Amino acid sequence: MDNAKFLEKCKEILVDYFNENVDKTDNFELTEDDVYVVWSCKTLQNNKALLSTNVPDGMYYEITFNGDKNELYFDAYKKHANKCIKL
Repeated sequence: MDNAKFLEKCKEILVDYFNENVDKTDNFELTEDDVYVVWSCKTLQNNKALLSTNVPDGMYYEITFNGDKNELYFDAYKKHANKCIKL
């Protein structure tokens, strides 16, 4: 899978996941315009991307494409801490 097609699929998967799991009383539906790619990499037949949204919920998402098995793996994370450690 080329990188552009992979990132397009990642945004589609994230939007579907979010909209299926959002609290319906929020009256909000995520679109692909609300999703941004933080980082992505393609190595041989595999792809990985870290994505987030403009929703202030502390969530970020990791999607990996295994080219050998033609499978996508989706992980959703919540940021629990962000602190500076001076060395």
